[in-house]
Amino acid sequence: MNKKLKIGIIGAGIQGISNALFLQKKGFNVTIFDRDEPGSPAASYGNAGHFSPYASVPINRPDILPDVPAMLLSSTGPLALKWNYVPKMIPWALQFIRNCTTKKMMHTAKNMHQILDLALPAYDELFNDIDLEGLVEKKGILYIWNNQNLKSRELEIKVRNELGVDQQEVTPKEIHDLEPNIKPIYHGGVYYQYGRHARNPKKILLKLFELFLKRSGKFLKMNVKGINFDGDKPIIKTDSQSFFFDRLVITCGAFSKKFTDDFDEKIPLDTERGYHVHFKGCDHLLSRPVIFQNRGFGITPMEQGLRVVGTVEFGGLDNPLSKSRIKNLIKNAKYMLEDLPAHEDEWLGFRPTLPDYLPVIGPSKNYKNVFYCFGHHHLGWTLGPISGKIISGMIANENTNLDLKPYSSLRFS
Repeated sequence: MNKKLKIGIIGAGIQGISNALFLQKKGFNVTIFDRDEPGSPAASYGNAGHFSPYASVPINRPDILPDVPAMLLSSTGPLALKWNYVPKMIPWALQFIRNCTTKKMMHTAKNMHQILDLALPAYDELFNDIDLEGLVEKKGILYIWNNQNLKSRELEIKVRNELGVDQQEVTPKEIHDLEPNIKPIYHGGVYYQYGRHARNPKKILLKLFELFLKRSGKFLKMNVKGINFDGDKPIIKTDSQSFFFDRLVITCGAFSKKFTDDFDEKIPLDTERGYHVHFKGCDHLLSRPVIFQNRGFGITPMEQGLRVVGTVEFGGLDNPLSKSRIKNLIKNAKYMLEDLPAHEDEWLGFRPTLPDYLPVIGPSKNYKNVFYCFGHHHLGWTLGPISGKIISGMIANENTNLDLKPYSSLRFS
């Protein structure tokens, strides 16, 4: 394998930078393209900051379908739809419904577990080379719920037990002991002791990016207009120039579909729009991230204050931010915690999601020198380094003991 291969990466979020660092470890020459600076207000900046290696149970499962209409109609519910997007959404929704069987749910859970199990060690490989300065806390992650929809909670616990996920069910008293400031809205929960959280995802991303530059990586702030080929070698076209590469990795999250459509691959990538607000100066109220499952939101203590995140809104990439979703987050935060001040920083970001809730990691169907690494839905932040490590191994033609077929884009052809 020629170590001097020139590799282009489109997208400078956690996927792109992780891919770049693992490719550099193998001796490759790497250039990242993005129309924005790394750490810009995209998904790698605005996420919940969870490193959640236990999160193998997907949203597509048999118990969810009967609840969807109620979720859509509830003002505090976890799900929303931009009605002007419904026609575009229908093909994706039909595939999602087809994936809501027990068999498909277990297929996704098993294959998410396979890579989630390796997620923290892959992060540690990168973290060993930077000064984290207390930007990652190892205090676990706490999920709480009330006594509605208990069948769904039991299903999640059962599936995780079958996969061998380490989980500790907690009583109301134990929840109170862990997080005394939460109002008593809960009847039970699960504590994942080995979960971690970021105190500031943007700062972590920028430290990894600085490491990439220090290792002779190149970053070009340019908008990629398209990709051509010289034989089978990819050429990146920007507004003003063309750049020739031996291999190309597409890691631009929800924006990756533009390229896969150009390559004539019908990959049903859509976007779940996620929101956050901050309550400044309140991060002392919680010791760790807490997720209230009945309403589908969570609160993470960060340097910026308490970051309240959540809701899944289907509405594509072009619709404006929904004020009703912001109000929903504020209402939910105040439902969980007393005496919160006025909120700040309203943010909307895009989670790239496929209807079977597995990412696409691997080569393009039609172009052997193009690799995909996107579609990680709620787990993009957790899965960045392990996905990058897998792609770097593929490009280096190394054998891996993982079953990588489930992540291939061929499953949609």
